[in-house]
Amino acid sequence: MENNVKNTQGGVGFVGLLTIALIVLKLCGVIDWSWWIVILGPFLCSFAIALVLVTVICGLLYFLKDHKDNLLK
Repeated sequence: MENNVKNTQGGVGFVGLLTIALIVLKLCGVIDWSWWIVILGPFLCSFAIALVLVTVICGLLYFLKDHKDNLLK
C-alpha cells in the first residue's frame, strides 16, 4: 500500500506575527489604538507594499518598452 501523504510545512508569517504582537500590546495596555487598526493594520500594510511593488514593476516595464531602442545603442 502506497503512502501518498504530502508533508507540508506551514507556519505563521510576518503579518501573522505582527498581528499577534499588536494584539498582545493592546491587551497589556501598551498601545491605545483602535481594535480595527490592531487587527487590520498589518494586512493593509502588506497590501500597500505589494501594491507599490506592482506599480514599480509596471512602471519599469512601461519605461523599458518605450526606451528599448535608446538602451540598445
